[in-house]
Amino acid sequence: MTLLNLVSRRTTELTGRAAVSSVAAMIGAAFAGSTLVTPLYVIYKEQFGFSQITLTLVYGAYVLGNLVALLFLGHLSDRLGRRRTTIPAMAIAILSALVFLFADGVAWLYAGRILSGISIGIATGTGTAWLAELIGRKDKTLATAIATSVNFLGLATSALIAGVLAQYAPWPLRLPFIIYMVALVVVTALIWRTQETIAHPRGLQRIPFRPNVSVPPEIRAEFIAPAVTGFGAMALVGFFAAIGPTVLAQDLHVANHAVAGALFFELAMTVAATILLTQRLPSRMAMLVGLGLMIPSVVLVVSAQVLASMWLLIAATACCAVAAALGYRGSLQVVNQIAPEQKRAAVVSSYFICGFSGNALPVIGVGVISTLAGAVVADAAFAALIIAFALTALAMRLIYRK
Repeated sequence: MTLLNLVSRRTTELTGRAAVSSVAAMIGAAFAGSTLVTPLYVIYKEQFGFSQITLTLVYGAYVLGNLVALLFLGHLSDRLGRRRTTIPAMAIAILSALVFLFADGVAWLYAGRILSGISIGIATGTGTAWLAELIGRKDKTLATAIATSVNFLGLATSALIAGVLAQYAPWPLRLPFIIYMVALVVVTALIWRTQETIAHPRGLQRIPFRPNVSVPPEIRAEFIAPAVTGFGAMALVGFFAAIGPTVLAQDLHVANHAVAGALFFELAMTVAATILLTQRLPSRMAMLVGLGLMIPSVVLVVSAQVLASMWLLIAATACCAVAAALGYRGSLQVVNQIAPEQKRAAVVSSYFICGFSGNALPVIGVGVISTLAGAVVADAAFAALIIAFALTALAMRLIYRK
């Protein structure tokens, strides 16, 4: 309690645009930890000598951290306060970077990914709710747009920087994490001074630490479509983050780590740009358009792999990015709109459980199938799964629309 009370005391608080910028930077920094290792997976695989299944399990391990954070801690900031929840999340992100910095085996990679997942899980629900409150009730759409765009800006920047450093700088498995830790310290210092939006934060002794996936009964039917959409959108992103560098190296024979980082940079930046450029598109319409685009997107991905075409892969990446952007932005906005104010962080955390599961679980399946039956068969199975989820979400939206 002493540390939590200390965090609460401020001489000068950041408010207004400065506060919004600080929280946005925090969200971007948290998500940056997820893709910082994307161009490095091939190096880890060669250095530690593990299989494709292990690679996808390492990538997916962070979903364990996500689930722990979102199930047990997703409601924490509603009671403890946004700021006092975010500071520990940033500390966990720094710890994750330290684990990767000194990693000398696969077990370290699992640990680093799980810690990263816990940090992202706490920061995501808290930051999204915090932005909505800082901006005000009048513009929930703007809050969601900022949260989703900085999310992907963080993903894009970290993947590109790590890829360039891995290819052209010394210490490819060390330098990216040193730079990342410096960024996290700066962001934490800003959050330390950012305005709190919970009027009467409670102490830890009054908060029940038990699974709390809170979707009120009155919105559960309407929650299904955005939750399934979030799963599919994040599965597309997860595929490129985990499997993209391997597809480049094995199928297209491109081993340059900077190119691997640039491919994911294209994906994430296109997602961020699409989110910002389609703000006039209503959230439910954005969600439906994103679902429709998922089908041709995965068809293009499999075609690029079969034909070993770099240009087709670039086109597939762009199409997947637009589908993921509209699906993710639209579904998250719908959730923010239907969530009761007093349970916003808990409902948003429930949504992110679906999204993070989509980001990891299908990718693990791709790794298993590719080892047993080949990469093309695995990616075709992934495409079929995404198409099935897109059609399911479309059906749910039509059935339960209001």
